[in-house]
Amino acid sequence: MGDEALTRDIFLGGKLAIWQPREGYRAATDPVLLAAAVPALSGQSVLELGCGAGVALLALGRRVPGLALHGVERQESYAALARRNAGENSLRAEVAVADLTGLPAPLRIGFDHVMANPPYYRPGSPAARDAGRAQALREETPLSDWIAAGLKRVKPDGYLTMIHLADRLPDILCALWGKAGLVVRPIAARQGREAGRVLVQARKGRKSPFRLLAPLVMHEGESHLGDRDDFSLSARAVLRDGAALDWS
Repeated sequence: MGDEALTRDIFLGGKLAIWQPREGYRAATDPVLLAAAVPALSGQSVLELGCGAGVALLALGRRVPGLALHGVERQESYAALARRNAGENSLRAEVAVADLTGLPAPLRIGFDHVMANPPYYRPGSPAARDAGRAQALREETPLSDWIAAGLKRVKPDGYLTMIHLADRLPDILCALWGKAGLVVRPIAARQGREAGRVLVQARKGRKSPFRLLAPLVMHEGESHLGDRDDFSLSARAVLRDGAALDWS
């Protein structure tokens, strides 16, 4: 993929510069929110399933130094971008080209953290014109397989962290129930609106009570007023300053 087919986009208020396809799948806020939700500590290991061009993985690496970062991506062109983005941002990340249901041997180990932003749209939904975007957004591997693969790769007492559409929360909870302690943070566009997305944190092997936290509200005010940044203080801290999300 030549540079003429790419854009170089700024994340975390300029702390991260990411090459992305001009016409393919393009990361926005969701991968940054996912990275902020992972409670990683320096020295721990992280695996991202379906890492795309590496936004979530590298945003986490920028926030927490000293992580062993690993990604798996089935589209070679996106995996190559993730490697390039890691190098140009002075971060080290190992990115393998594989399907998450058939991980290569080096990734069939236990990780302290696994994170994922699975495709949002169900099989049979209209496909995007760009093949790369279609593969990134439309579910081909069942969501239950994403969860099973992630949970299998997490060490006992480790964390699986996911972001998905709010209407898929029942499917996620069913796949994880009884296998992990679960905390859910809804994400709403504005105060008083329904949640459109959810962040789910699953701690493998824990039997702690299920917790549903107050929503993260992304924007101030009742509607968008003009061409300006109206992110809430909490959202701006994550998206612009690279802060971690609070799960307490």
